[in-house]
Amino acid sequence: MSDAANVYKDPATLAKEKKSTEIGSVFVSNYPAYSFWNDEDIAKAESVLDNAPAPGTPMGLYMHIPFCRKRCKFCYFKVYTGKNASEIQNYLDALASEIDLYAEKPIVKDRNLDYVYFGGGTPSFISVKHLKWLVERAKAAIPWDSAREVAFECEPGTLTESKLDAIKEIGVTRLSLGIEHFDDDILQENGRAHLSKEIYRVQPWVKALGFNQVNIDLIAGMVGETWDGWKDTVEKAVDYDADSITIYQLELPFNAVYSQHLRQGEKIAVADWETKRDWHQYAIEKLEAAGYEISSAYTMIKKDSKYKDFVYRDALWQGADMIATGVASFSHVGGVHFQNAGRWEQYLSSLETGKLPISRAFATSSRDQLIREMILQLKIGHIEAAYFQQKFGVDIISEFNQPFTLHQENGMLNIEDGRVTLTVKGLLRVDQLLPEFYDPQYQNARYT
Repeated sequence: MSDAANVYKDPATLAKEKKSTEIGSVFVSNYPAYSFWNDEDIAKAESVLDNAPAPGTPMGLYMHIPFCRKRCKFCYFKVYTGKNASEIQNYLDALASEIDLYAEKPIVKDRNLDYVYFGGGTPSFISVKHLKWLVERAKAAIPWDSAREVAFECEPGTLTESKLDAIKEIGVTRLSLGIEHFDDDILQENGRAHLSKEIYRVQPWVKALGFNQVNIDLIAGMVGETWDGWKDTVEKAVDYDADSITIYQLELPFNAVYSQHLRQGEKIAVADWETKRDWHQYAIEKLEAAGYEISSAYTMIKKDSKYKDFVYRDALWQGADMIATGVASFSHVGGVHFQNAGRWEQYLSSLETGKLPISRAFATSSRDQLIREMILQLKIGHIEAAYFQQKFGVDIISEFNQPFTLHQENGMLNIEDGRVTLTVKGLLRVDQLLPEFYDPQYQNARYT
């Protein structure tokens, strides 16, 4: 166990109702918490890569493109601003080399990719030349022509018609636009690089290309938000006519710029959780009235959409293998979690010597895997006890009777015929419900 796991009483692993938006609040993306990952388990990560995969397990590829025009004040991802074309090419060389190394591993070799995800940072930041080069190199190592989904994150201000053409040409099926808000003052206050004019500039180009699914992201509770401003942004989101709309509630991870300023004593008006939930619920209701339906605690999708799946999310939350490449990226393979080196120099130098840049890992038990899948799938809004009985041989309703009963009594979920369904009240605070299901040794610890 990492020493960091015992240092903090982190909101992300604390089983309690939260009022104010505390520093350390995060979107729950894994279990056990990342602070339990350690260098002792690196050997287990290396070992699992040399084994054959479990039969029937899907596999995906994640590529971290860590470049941005600006760093958002709420961002907690590993990103770099100000890198020049030569530095970007050096990084992409390393990324391609890493994919080459994975392609020869027994757990990867000759497997088809179920999904591919270009994440960031800002994948759309890099040039068309760089993008096409990377894709050519990556597909030569691990082809993905049969992948069910190729997802790509974009910042509107980085897009041109020619770049969107290239994104479509490489096979992207799900395009996600990081809009966040439609008000220029709020975008600027929160450190976003784009303005509303760029959001609308790209709209006709995106529509003309006919991607299977276009998603836009919004954030409820950005600094400077008001009820009137939020209502206006929701209305404009409806008018934007995306296939999918993802709504996050603003969080304050430890390494965000806003969190650093708050620790230094600055006064920053961050909405409390009750207000953010009210805004989020308002968006759900307005989107439902406009023909959308709930796809997860965060995502609304058009009822008449031909493509309703989000393969990356659903596969990962059902225990699929994921090879994650790039600086600081997180992989999940054969029951072992592991992370790449988090510093630019370490990442590049490791690959220059022909070595995978794994910096920490965590080998999970069967129970860890059960809880991980259960809590992540709860974020979809419903789970079936039969799925876990068949996969893990565990009756989750009985095994986790106490937290399920607690949440049912508090109006967060309903249980009927082996199906657990979150209420809207539960969906709006799902990340704060999950620590009740954690084993005691993983509670009250630093999340990251």
